[in-house]
Amino acid sequence: MDRVLYIVNAVHEPNTHIPPHQHECYELVYYVNALGTSNIGAKNFHYRTSSFAIIPPGYKHDEKHTPDAEAEVLFIGFLCDNSRLSNLAGVYDDDKEHTVLQTLLRIKQEFQRKREGFAELMNLQLGEIIVHLLRNVDDGLSSLPAEDRMQYVMNYMDENFLQRLTISSLSELSGYSYDRFRHLFKERYHLSPLRYLLLKRLDYAKSLLRHTLLPISEVSAASGFVNDAQFCSIFKREIGLTPRKFRIQHKGLDPLH
Repeated sequence: MDRVLYIVNAVHEPNTHIPPHQHECYELVYYVNALGTSNIGAKNFHYRTSSFAIIPPGYKHDEKHTPDAEAEVLFIGFLCDNSRLSNLAGVYDDDKEHTVLQTLLRIKQEFQRKREGFAELMNLQLGEIIVHLLRNVDDGLSSLPAEDRMQYVMNYMDENFLQRLTISSLSELSGYSYDRFRHLFKERYHLSPLRYLLLKRLDYAKSLLRHTLLPISEVSAASGFVNDAQFCSIFKREIGLTPRKFRIQHKGLDPLH
């Protein structure tokens, strides 16, 4: 019988590490807004926003969130008689409709309201999740193993290049040492991680200069630079024009649609 034991919504501080532990029940951990790595049994996985971990009873697992932002997770402990579920130990992407998350939120709502028959309804909704997971195994439910670590870090940089990112935090996310990460990144992408971030920020700054009337100081801050002087100096060195001259020369070009 499928039975919900608990459901908890939690927010973790940046760089939180939950040490290895295990449960007597199944646990499904949904990463509402999070990024990091998790060891489940003998395998290492990356998780990200809208992914979820399935941890069978007795599996040792940990959770390590990145240093860059706090993480929100929604996790549920439950019992299940279907032995096939234990084969799904790992981390998976939710589908485009966020089916797993939406069902978990319904379970959470029932738990909070505690109206008549809420326990029975929660168990039925849990059964929906289990059927959804087992049905999608044969359809190629995509897991997130850690093999292509560099591409994973590149995706993270593309999404967060305006934030304060350090090589230490990126190398930690990749699972490589500081020097090894820098070497592998440059070998694969033909430029250093810092150079890649700089070019991303400059492209964003050029877009703001073309398409907005923001003052140079605000363009600088919005593009992730420390101060105006640094921004103007780097911009002229890399682009060959000051931000002001660039804006004048490109005014009206490439309009936003």
